[in-house]
Amino acid sequence: MSKTYPHAPPKIFSHPVLVDEVPEQGLDVTLSADAPTRDALAKADGLAALAALEADFHVARQGLARFNVTGTVRAKITQICVLTLEPFDSDLVEEVDVDFAEASVAAKAAAEADALVDAQPAERDPPDPIEDGTIDLGALAAEFLALGLDPYPHKPGAEFAPVSDPHDVTERPFDVLKKLTDQS
Repeated sequence: MSKTYPHAPPKIFSHPVLVDEVPEQGLDVTLSADAPTRDALAKADGLAALAALEADFHVARQGLARFNVTGTVRAKITQICVLTLEPFDSDLVEEVDVDFAEASVAAKAAAEADALVDAQPAERDPPDPIEDGTIDLGALAAEFLALGLDPYPHKPGAEFAPVSDPHDVTERPFDVLKKLTDQS
């Protein structure tokens, strides 16, 4: 999925899985980011802190050159409230369902999806490319962490309180300009 986002997150968290080693019944993988990785992801994602990042994935074969990764990414995050500027903790849970294909198959599917955009909405995103014979589950977990973050986090109970009486303002924004033009 990172191909659809112009600023893909850096590969701070990496856990490559060789697609040739995925058995017919699939592969279950559980990941947990260590403290330095969590600190680097928190910095990259603009978080005050990332206390935990875990992911459970199932990698399933879908033919010779296609794979599907499903699972759940869970995190304990600390964000800064855009209203109060106070830190607050919350839990993040993101469901993952992403298809992967060999680069040539993925490129063809992406081109077909682009051609159909105006005709009809796609049922699924085109597959992400398999790079160097691997699917990086750590990067996938980091991507879904970033996608799940609220860009304007609000601390529970925090509310925007506009100025109740706009006439109580001692100086309006354009009063300074008016004074300057009156002096000329």
